[in-house]
Amino acid sequence: MPNLNVAVLGQLDYSNELGKKGTSTEITFFNLKKGEDTVTFIEPTKYPERIASLFYATSITKKAILVVDQINAAFGESVLMLHCTGVKDGLLVLKNFMTPEKVAPLIKGTVVEKYEVVPDDKNMLRERLLEEVNSLKTDLQLVPSSGTVTVDHSFNVKGVGTVILGTVANGVVRKHDSLNVLPGQKIAQVRSIQKHDDDFELAIEGDRVGLALKNIEADGIDRGNVLTNDSSIKTTKDIEGQAELVNYWPAPLKDGMALHLGHWMQFLPAKVAVTKDGGDWKKPVVKLALEKDLVYKTGDRAVITYLAGGKLRVVGTIGL
Repeated sequence: MPNLNVAVLGQLDYSNELGKKGTSTEITFFNLKKGEDTVTFIEPTKYPERIASLFYATSITKKAILVVDQINAAFGESVLMLHCTGVKDGLLVLKNFMTPEKVAPLIKGTVVEKYEVVPDDKNMLRERLLEEVNSLKTDLQLVPSSGTVTVDHSFNVKGVGTVILGTVANGVVRKHDSLNVLPGQKIAQVRSIQKHDDDFELAIEGDRVGLALKNIEADGIDRGNVLTNDSSIKTTKDIEGQAELVNYWPAPLKDGMALHLGHWMQFLPAKVAVTKDGGDWKKPVVKLALEKDLVYKTGDRAVITYLAGGKLRVVGTIGL
């Protein structure tokens, strides 16, 4: 039962006619299911007020639908966020007399440049995406034995106990697995796995899951926590790496600058401790001091944002 996560940007509630509305906080999930194939549409409910909402919606997706009915700051910021979170596969829905020629100069040099322009036809979108899901069949013999789940919601269910909602970031998670709850020292056991309200023995990369957990209370786990039995997953409060600033970012990063770092479902305050640009201020080596531990895998990239940036809050990325 494969699943495809799709960020839907540019028009809130566009997904109302694509799937059934589910959990809604800073991001809203809409679920489409046909037989064993499922698509999860994710919208940034609190955007443009909160840039974190836009980050959350794109950070766990492999594909995007970008609805364009006007050229404004939100459109530009959405394009840059999709680029920084690496959502390379997508569809452009042009409305209100927008044309590819009008949009092309504004997306040049970003991942969105490669998106396919499609009609504003929700029936077509549903069928097309379900066909894509069908091509995602996975050979379980090739899946790693360990796995990682990023948590976006947690709560207590009467008679069940602690339940989290999240996405399998990589690998496989199985019923009865013991998973480290990062950051921290807690270990939780998977009591059961649900995908789109059906019970399963395991979940693989890309799956939207509800995990019932043992040995942890609901208030001991929250958005941003990571569940994993992958020994290569690390935590740190100090990041030093090569940054790449977006083309439209106007000035070099400065020591002491207050930023936010986004990775998986984490969105953490960070302060610039050291910058060394080597002659190119758009590609500096940056050291960041975080208020809380960041959970990551070596080789990942995190998104840098600046909440006081006005109409442009997406700064760029940094290697982890």
